[in-house]
Amino acid sequence: MTVIDPDTQTGWVPGADADEDAEEMPLSLRLSIADTLTLGNATCGFMAVYFTTTGILIPHLSGSQETGMARHSAATAVILMLLAAIFDLCDGLVARKLRSSPMGAELDNLSDLISFGLAPAYFVLVYGMVADDAHQRVAALAAITVLLAVVLRLARFSCVTMKDGMFQGMPSPFGALTVVSIVLLEMPFVPTLLAVIGVAWLMVSRVEYPKPRGILAVAMLSWIVGAMGLLAAWAFDAPGGQLLLQTGCVLQVVMGAVIPLFATARRVNSIRDNRREARATQVP
Repeated sequence: MTVIDPDTQTGWVPGADADEDAEEMPLSLRLSIADTLTLGNATCGFMAVYFTTTGILIPHLSGSQETGMARHSAATAVILMLLAAIFDLCDGLVARKLRSSPMGAELDNLSDLISFGLAPAYFVLVYGMVADDAHQRVAALAAITVLLAVVLRLARFSCVTMKDGMFQGMPSPFGALTVVSIVLLEMPFVPTLLAVIGVAWLMVSRVEYPKPRGILAVAMLSWIVGAMGLLAAWAFDAPGGQLLLQTGCVLQVVMGAVIPLFATARRVNSIRDNRREARATQVP
């Protein structure tokens, strides 16, 4: 049935507009498997903030002397960040094998901001409030530095095209785990602060890091699972748990420092080789 529009005096068929709107709909916004893993990443980051608040900050503010609760909550918060890193690793692998929705890249950045920006920055902030030798306001500045470094890194990742297989700057999951490892080492406040700021700088630097693919992805996954075991042993006060935790944290920090050195050395050698080749071609 055709209806006459009294304003335009033209005919139209009821339901035609709805059909046209359906045809002009964008690509499917249904969540894919990879997107579901990405949302798991965001959930873990939020729950890490929750356990840091309820298990560490609130007992400290209420004057509780129960250290076991704080230890369990700290371990749970870091394990959740590690689990978020597993989700982040797996969603990329799944997206390459299957597919991701048009929202995939945006969801990934937003989830990474929660789990590897907000959660570790908040962990540093709470550390500055509960540690005996810490300065709360200075720790807050360090926490803001970590958060802004992740924001800038994620924004640059969306805008800058790198050669295949490489990241520019320390990846945010690796940076977040290095930051919390520095805090768990329980070093004096000033070295802890300087190390945290150093990690923030590495995240926005131009140092190249390899993407976790193939054997490297398996090694990274194994390392994360091992770190979870170390945290669990420490949380439940297992024999040698403290030593195991400190060993794992030291290895994480050492990797964070050594990888940029190897990357810088490789880049310098590449520049030297290019110059030698250029000079060789200029010789008659």
